[in-house]
Amino acid sequence: MEADTPLSDRLDDDDYPAYTMGRAAEMLGTTPGFLRAIGEARLITPLRSEGGHRRYSRYQLRIAARARELVDRGTPIEAACRIVILEDQLEEAQRINAEYRRAANQAAAGSDPGPS
Repeated sequence: MEADTPLSDRLDDDDYPAYTMGRAAEMLGTTPGFLRAIGEARLITPLRSEGGHRRYSRYQLRIAARARELVDRGTPIEAACRIVILEDQLEEAQRINAEYRRAANQAAAGSDPGPS
């Protein structure tokens, strides 16, 4: 964790590991064991404090919450983790495709001489 980063920047950062395992579990309404299990399934990898304690970011908590929804509906934890990983990859691919489409449209509009 970076002490040089201003507090206001860290509070706004979705990737800043602000939550302890206990707090994260409480916020998700689950157990620390669930967080350990999704860590073992490599869905999320919490950062560690200087003392070796797991710390979770808001982004990781959103991912964990999605996995918990699936598990609560009866999906095995390993399958839930894989589903969430695939959903995240799909979202990223769609974002990249949208950027490419915007760039292509801008390039086409820039090279179009228009009506004479």
